[in-house]
Amino acid sequence: MTKDIELFSAPDTSLRQKVFQYIKSQIINGVYSAGDILLETKLAQELGVSRTPIREAIWLLEVEGLVETTAKKGAIILGISDKDVADICVMRQLLEGLAARWATPRLTDLELKELQKIVDLTEFYAQKDNIEEIADLDNKFHQTIYEASGSKMLNLTLSNFHKYIQVARLQSMHVENRLSQTITEHLALLEAFRSQDAEAAEKAMTYHVSMVHRNISSLYH
Repeated sequence: MTKDIELFSAPDTSLRQKVFQYIKSQIINGVYSAGDILLETKLAQELGVSRTPIREAIWLLEVEGLVETTAKKGAIILGISDKDVADICVMRQLLEGLAARWATPRLTDLELKELQKIVDLTEFYAQKDNIEEIADLDNKFHQTIYEASGSKMLNLTLSNFHKYIQVARLQSMHVENRLSQTITEHLALLEAFRSQDAEAAEKAMTYHVSMVHRNISSLYH
């Protein structure tokens, strides 16, 4: 039994939500591909649940635009299109800059130390070309800023955006010199945060996300 499936025994959320989050993560991570068909019976057996929470989860996935239900084929995965990724990158440039601006006066010394630790570890894993570890560290770096922004809605929106494009982000990290650029851009953000310069932090973050967008775009051309 995988860790994901073991989560279904946890009491913190409804079964429908657990099934929904599991299938959603499989789609976002590329385990399920666009065009694949979600079979209720197969998923129910795989997850050890009845078909009812599967059906409810598929409805939620359809609301989010990740699947499309047809009369003949059932639930077909739409996944994350290239346009979805491009749209998210543009929106991130606007919203992440705002998050950095709002976070600047709110970041504690402990959080600043954590951000520095993340950058140091990123440099360490960059030498080993360990992309998976670096991607995880990048998530933590940005999540710290989202939470420090003090906005629940901004945090929720940007956290979801980050998840939706994580496959593209992973691929973009293989672009030549991207890892060293990421470290440089994160250090520029840290300097702005330490200087309590909200405008500089916003500009640094906007530039950083624009570079991510440029590298992701290069994968599709």
